[in-house]
Amino acid sequence: MPNVQLPPKESNLFKRILKCYEQKQYKNGLKFCKLILSNPKFAEHGETLAMKGLTLNCLGKKEEAYEFVRKGLRNDVKSHVCWHVYGLLQRSDKKYDEAIKCYRNALKLDKDNLQILRDLSLLQIQMRDLEGYRETRYQLLQLRPTQRASWIGYAIAYHLLKDYDMALKLLEEFRQTQQIPPNKIDYEYSELILYQNQVMREADLFQESLEHIETYEKQICDKLLVEEIKGEMLLKLGRLKEASEVFKNLIDRNAENWCYYEGLEKALQLSTSEERLQIYEEISKQHPRAISPRRLPLNLVPGEKFRELMDKFLRVNFSKGCPPLFTTLKSLYYNTEKISIIQELVTNYEASLKTCDFFSPYGAYVNQGSFI
Repeated sequence: MPNVQLPPKESNLFKRILKCYEQKQYKNGLKFCKLILSNPKFAEHGETLAMKGLTLNCLGKKEEAYEFVRKGLRNDVKSHVCWHVYGLLQRSDKKYDEAIKCYRNALKLDKDNLQILRDLSLLQIQMRDLEGYRETRYQLLQLRPTQRASWIGYAIAYHLLKDYDMALKLLEEFRQTQQIPPNKIDYEYSELILYQNQVMREADLFQESLEHIETYEKQICDKLLVEEIKGEMLLKLGRLKEASEVFKNLIDRNAENWCYYEGLEKALQLSTSEERLQIYEEISKQHPRAISPRRLPLNLVPGEKFRELMDKFLRVNFSKGCPPLFTTLKSLYYNTEKISIIQELVTNYEASLKTCDFFSPYGAYVNQGSFI
């Protein structure tokens, strides 16, 4: 049955149905559907029936929803709205392939519909149809060439396809259209620069990435990430002395980040356990409240040295009442020797605390001065 064109009154009601759906006012939407469908002239109006079904689906009435949407589609098979709604219904049931077919049918009837194109692109990226996603994002870019999302979405398509040169070209073309003064910090522009740099790093353009981050450093909001990228790129380029200074500064900012210690070890080219332990000891003195420089050496040493360091580590953390203590030690459990040492130390603490309220019969002091 061909679609009946709604007169102005009913057309306004239909627009209110769409608005209610967008604002999640589903009961009001159903009321407006009833007002249109109660008129004998429009009782079989396909788009209204489809929207009623979509609204019912949002209220959890799935069987009724499918019934109304299919009826609406039968009544107006040439309506892009009916096909789009049927696609939304299929997507809600995670029938993504069927939803994509519905969106494509809708686009045959209205090829420049932005909302359908956006919904299609989301499903394509979810289904890893990267070639299809690129084509859809190109259509969106042609329709909305001034929108930031159009350029970024198209660049992301090439990025995911590992065509890094094209992705960088698109990002640079778009960046040049942004009228941002060098002395002004704009958050969205900052994120664009960081994304551009991420693509460079994934393309193994390490020198270009370092130069890029240094050029736009003042316009990037996330100063910590700037330093992390610098450290990583200096390591990749073999500029170890500069990299070590960057990672030392990062540890001064956050002494609990294990990645910084890993970067510092690589920059200093530490080969023996003794050299690594010495570095951790120095950092621990500089940051006495930090846990990581006392925890990480436990990965390096076996036997009696492990017992000595673990004893100190456990006593300090037990005296502070640190809840995640054993979660912190979980990565050591693959080593049976270390497990038995931890178990022995903890059971000894328990026995000693029951008899003399100390961790050992002789008592001990921790750095904070509390007697344990």
